[in-house]
Amino acid sequence: MLAESDDTVVIEGNHYFPSASLRQEHFTASNKTSVCPWKGTASYYDIVVDGETNEGAAWFYPEPSAAPAALAGRVAFWRGVQVEADGGQAEGPMAKVRRRLSR
Repeated sequence: MLAESDDTVVIEGNHYFPSASLRQEHFTASNKTSVCPWKGTASYYDIVVDGETNEGAAWFYPEPSAAPAALAGRVAFWRGVQVEADGGQAEGPMAKVRRRLSR
């Protein structure tokens, strides 16, 4: 598991996990950035599990714009990383990220 929290914020279908819920040993900073007109500039993490790297598979907004201020200090996932809730549901009170690396 990469992260676990009962306090995720869902925006545009993405669960944003508190940064403190990440298992830091699996995350390395990436130089990748992107810009969303209403959320601001996103930074990325590469996810490393069992020696395999999933580049840019997690993102966060270090300084989100005022509109999505709830994103501050939170991280979301994509690129083959599956977010599951307790009991295996896609969403629910306890969202978990389990490793699932894409190739």
